[in-house]
Amino acid sequence: MQVQTVASVVPSPDGKRVAWTQSKAIMTGEQSEWVSQIYLAGADGSGRIQLTRHEKGARSPLFSPDGRFVYFSSSRSGKNNLWRIPADGGEAEMLTDWKGSLGRFAVSPCGKWVAFTGVEESADDEKAKKEKRDFRVVGEKPQNHALWIIPAEAGGDGKREPKKAAGGPYHIEGFDWSPDSRFLAFEHWPAQEADLWTKADISEVELQGLQAVEWHSLQAVGGNVKAVAATAAAETNPDYSPDGRWIAFVTSGVPPRWPRETRIALVARSSGERRLLPETADQEPGLMGWAADSSAILFNEARRTRRGIHAMALDGRTRAVFEPAKGTFLAASLNSQGTHLGLVMESSDEAPEAFTLNLAGGAATRVSRANLDLPKPPLGETKVVRWKATDGLEIEGLLTWPAAYEAGKKYPLILNIHGGPAGVFAETFPGKAGIYPLASFSSRGYFVLRPNPRGSGGYGSKFRFANLNDWGGKDYEDLMGGVDHVVAQGLADPERMAVMGWSYGGFMTSWVITQTRRFKTAVIGAGVTNLWSFTGTADIPSFLPDYFSGEPWENFEGYRKHSPMTHVRGVATPALILHGEADVRVPISQGYEYYNALKRQGVTTKMVVYPRTPHGPQEPKFQLDIMQRHLEWVERYLR
Repeated sequence: MQVQTVASVVPSPDGKRVAWTQSKAIMTGEQSEWVSQIYLAGADGSGRIQLTRHEKGARSPLFSPDGRFVYFSSSRSGKNNLWRIPADGGEAEMLTDWKGSLGRFAVSPCGKWVAFTGVEESADDEKAKKEKRDFRVVGEKPQNHALWIIPAEAGGDGKREPKKAAGGPYHIEGFDWSPDSRFLAFEHWPAQEADLWTKADISEVELQGLQAVEWHSLQAVGGNVKAVAATAAAETNPDYSPDGRWIAFVTSGVPPRWPRETRIALVARSSGERRLLPETADQEPGLMGWAADSSAILFNEARRTRRGIHAMALDGRTRAVFEPAKGTFLAASLNSQGTHLGLVMESSDEAPEAFTLNLAGGAATRVSRANLDLPKPPLGETKVVRWKATDGLEIEGLLTWPAAYEAGKKYPLILNIHGGPAGVFAETFPGKAGIYPLASFSSRGYFVLRPNPRGSGGYGSKFRFANLNDWGGKDYEDLMGGVDHVVAQGLADPERMAVMGWSYGGFMTSWVITQTRRFKTAVIGAGVTNLWSFTGTADIPSFLPDYFSGEPWENFEGYRKHSPMTHVRGVATPALILHGEADVRVPISQGYEYYNALKRQGVTTKMVVYPRTPHGPQEPKFQLDIMQRHLEWVERYLR
């Protein structure tokens, strides 16, 4: 819990400075939260300072175009609002006094304006809450974010009154400023619902009245809105080229698929001509921005157990920009001038730190010192391992060794299964806080196998789509093949094995113990256990119909056959079930179904419910408890 989280590494426009956030777990008294603060350093790591210190923390740092200020969001006023602080230090200034929810923000290239997404909380809504009349009708009055603008500098009254730039019967997700600060391109969904990403389109609004002397006299600043990309594909993440000629974006296939298969596309602003760029290796590029001269688009993408950054020229030619020689990065950003990168780097034996990279050449430079001074208890080596599936497909995973491994001795094995199913285990630091105490398992003499079975990301779209209509089929065999591989190496004791996973990993864990008694114990985290009832209660009702070629009433046998609940009779493996009470992605009813089925059969089981907790545990006291319970439950049955 001492390992700090590093995020939002942003180089200044001239690349001479870097800002980032470091988050600490605060678990004293009534507090249980991760508090992040903004740090600042020179591009060579010199002059490192902590820029913010408020107890409520600060997030999402962003430099002003002239580098004088760092903008950020914080709830230090009691509600989440936008702030800025001089980059040379000083008092932070509150820019908005927003009463509703606030999303993303960006400073205009000219530095005069700040745009943000958000939804206002009306006086009627606030009154209804106080009077206990805050019932809601499903599908009515969606909390859609509109696009708003405020001036960077306050008016004569010291205020910056927000003016609406765009909004309608849709939810605005992300946006980008045009280089001349006259337009905003924005991604919008029909409503703010996780299931509706498949209907994302891109539009552009021309701004009006930004030069008005009397800002308070304007009702709105949004003018003509036109469609940029509005097809049956999901079109997301608009990004203007520095010369203003193009808008790049990410587009899916038709129809959009949950396992994701996307490409980068271009729209010529002068003619509206649309151009698809070539497929990337994993067919899921993360668009980052443009090179400074508008000659290429930078993107990052998973490549097996690592990520890399690549540049694609407008003619489709692609070259590697940065591929870590060790470990990986999970977050990367490009500065506003397209000249420098900010990265959060980590590896299997090194905790996360902030780095910067000059795209003109040179190596990545560490600028933070978030975790360098932590004590380093013994940690087993992590290696990439590979094995052949039953149909000959090569499967890969990560194997973490016991810290004090002795050759010729067999050790207990933990099979840890990732979520998604299109997630991927990467070469990250196993000593971080989270769900699984991987470093603790290693220090206590366990092997930990983290496979990337078919359906995982990072291995190309064909591999990612290879478990359609087959959850618990070949993907299960891939997992068992990995276990067999470690056992055959003489490393793992086949009589002392445990299995665990969260989300899809929880599905697979609950499935595994219906298929085999090889494992002495299991821990099921937020697991999907009944495909039919999951589809009817989750916030993503189109998810499984995509994976299983139809609705439950259209493919009843497919949903029945692949549900762990169908096969729960006769399970004998002791199982610990962990679930968040506020989980709308995998509702807690999924956990209760499986728990009660085991309990009524006399199987040793325990279910722990975490209040306020969504699909991923966020409160550090709960994260600590979850890691401790994993450790104690496994020790109980494998020792």
